Amino acid sequence: MDPRELRTLIDDRPGDGVFRVHRRLYSDPEIFDLEMKHIFEGGWVFLGLAAQLPNRHDYFTTYIGRQPVVLMRDGTGAVNCFLNACPHRGARVCAFKQGNQRLHVCPYHSWSFDSAGRNKAIKGKNDGAYTPAFDSDSHDLTPIARFGEYRGLLFGSLSADVPPLEDHLGEARKLIDLAVDQSPEGLELVPGVVTFTYAANWKLQLENCSDAYHFTSVHPSYMRILDRRVEVKAGEAMQSVFEKDNPMTDASDAIRGGSYSFPHGHVLNWALIPVSDQLALYDRAAELKDKFGEAKRDWMFNSRNLTLFPNVQLAENASSQLRVIRPIAPDLTEMTTYCMAPVGESAETRRKRIRQYEDFFNPSGLATPDDIVCYEDCQDGYVVPVGGYLQGHARGMTASKIGGNALSEGIGLDPERSVAGNSRLCDESLFQAYYRAWLERVDRGIARDRAAAEAVA
Repeated sequence: MDPRELRTLIDDRPGDGVFRVHRRLYSDPEIFDLEMKHIFEGGWVFLGLAAQLPNRHDYFTTYIGRQPVVLMRDGTGAVNCFLNACPHRGARVCAFKQGNQRLHVCPYHSWSFDSAGRNKAIKGKNDGAYTPAFDSDSHDLTPIARFGEYRGLLFGSLSADVPPLEDHLGEARKLIDLAVDQSPEGLELVPGVVTFTYAANWKLQLENCSDAYHFTSVHPSYMRILDRRVEVKAGEAMQSVFEKDNPMTDASDAIRGGSYSFPHGHVLNWALIPVSDQLALYDRAAELKDKFGEAKRDWMFNSRNLTLFPNVQLAENASSQLRVIRPIAPDLTEMTTYCMAPVGESAETRRKRIRQYEDFFNPSGLATPDDIVCYEDCQDGYVVPVGGYLQGHARGMTASKIGGNALSEGIGLDPERSVAGNSRLCDESLFQAYYRAWLERVDRGIARDRAAAEAVA
């Protein structure tokens, strides 16, 4: 696709008050191939948590774009990431999602590798009549081009042509800190993982996690159940703070929520929530205030949905969820979701967190099924993109300002743009950060491919 044509699909004219995205971005197979190559396989993506590898020789498998990879903690305790492909004929070496294994044996021809990715044996090597050239090659598993960790979050790239991880995350690191610093031991994933698919484009999940506008339209059943619990005064320990002080239905004109946008496509949408005993973190409220100050402690209690472009979301609202997005086709997306929690919280706090998590999240919860139906309804509307540009990326533009505000300054956060307003504002302009990063990655990848082709010619 010609880059000039690609650029027309995102109509970005801030001076004219215009930002529109064309329907083709959600349905065109050629565009999807460009996304996979230049966004998911050409830049930093989230892989998992170091907490998923607590012991030496632990491993788990995942994907970077279309490429299967395996993350392993070796015998020294170091974590590495390799292509999950035998150098012999390319078969997957690790077939399971996770485990503990000192030696991994390829199921096709029995080449074996240790937990540091080193080749330990080639079946029948001495009788194989190999050439000296073969012997001079490495037979180890192939490490990915770039691998990094920030506060226990693991990221990788199949391309070496990426900025340092800290530069890629930038100010969003301070928002990761809000989650990790809730415990001196950091974050862990509560046992149990849910993986499901929906028949729609991956960017719908990217947007929805950051979308406050849909809440009262899509999730009235959840809100009615919360109201009913208050009426009958039952299940007090299991109630969400939203039952008593719901920022989505507040009728006042006071600032109740907003968004922050950052370079490289990272965004946060937030709602002000009081420090309340209805939240699982409450038993650490005083400790966190003493350690980090009142402003940072209060931000830990606020409702926060952080998206790190392009594929991970830390949703801390009804409970705490880690969402990993894996595009499979233009109209098919795989989601892997976990309940995340501070390490070391009490049994009663953990019980409350899990019950609130079950209320809202996953296909068995009261919110996720509603969202999935909406994604698939949207995808039906993209099949034939005769309608041209969508109008869902402009709400909040006149409220958006360069830089931060008093709330971000309280925790030393310096966003690229910020929005703050009452509960009815429901900013959608933060989505623009996604598509500017989207275009920058795809544009850069196409230019890189052209330069490489011209160099060969």
